[in-house]
Amino acid sequence: MSSSDALRLASDDRGRDGDVPTRPWHLLVVDDDEEIHTVTRLAMHGFECCGRPLEIHSAYSGAEAIDMLRQRDDIALILLDVVMETETAGLDCVHKIRNELGNQFVRIVLRTGQPGQAPEYKVITEYDINDYKEKTELTRQKLFTCVYTSLTSYRDLVALDRNRKGLVKVIDSSADLFDRDTFDGFAQGVIEQLAALLYLEQDFLVLSSSGLALEKPNGHIQVVASTGQFAGVQDEVDLDDKHPLVRQRIEDAMKNEYEQVFGADYFVACYNADGAARNILYITGEHPIDTADRTIVELFARNVAIAHHKLLLIERYQELLNE
Repeated sequence: MSSSDALRLASDDRGRDGDVPTRPWHLLVVDDDEEIHTVTRLAMHGFECCGRPLEIHSAYSGAEAIDMLRQRDDIALILLDVVMETETAGLDCVHKIRNELGNQFVRIVLRTGQPGQAPEYKVITEYDINDYKEKTELTRQKLFTCVYTSLTSYRDLVALDRNRKGLVKVIDSSADLFDRDTFDGFAQGVIEQLAALLYLEQDFLVLSSSGLALEKPNGHIQVVASTGQFAGVQDEVDLDDKHPLVRQRIEDAMKNEYEQVFGADYFVACYNADGAARNILYITGEHPIDTADRTIVELFARNVAIAHHKLLLIERYQELLNE
């Protein structure tokens, strides 16, 4: 790819594909008073943050909260009572979350109906929490603000961590691709490494076409590697029969000469490996590829092009030696 890689956001195809499922934010309410759970759910009814709805979970003790957090790692925010099964159950829960479970991302807001039981200054300075509120001061508007800012903070922390891990994986996976010595191995490696890169169950196609290269006439598309729902797809006839929308997306990307195209839940990368053959990488998954993932995918796609070019040079060199 050139240094001026073109990038565009494709039109939203959700009207044709069916709606892309929107992942909710997960909020855990920890309180031994059933009324607090009911009031919180009523107050947060219809809440959205960054286009995503809120799903509320309930725990009625610190121990129950810890059990839930051991089972799932997608809780973004905890509204945590201080006094439950013991006078310090909430504070003990904070300690276990941060130190025993090692969860540094979930945002924790302590709520107390007995402010004198745990002095605010001591709690804020000695425990890794994000806010400390008295239940009587949390009006609907203040609760809304508290939840919204906590969720955006959680989102940013997770995105930073994913970028860090993703960049490490780009370095590791690119090194693996440069070690491939056959095109079949290279194509399969692209799929395997990108699957690991995105941490998702994604479906991939790696295709090569050469309508402009005259190697194959009439813009024939050949699938060189595939996985997931595309397993068994071999050529453009299969694409037309089984995945017509995928074929249309690929054709649009090539026709408009965009090198990288992001849609609601898919990505197309086009590049010229040696000036003759056009190659395409198509990815789709259950969930949208968010902004943090896009940066990693773009970088990986550029490295794929470089590795492929290196592979072609090696093949030509070996052909010359064999002549």
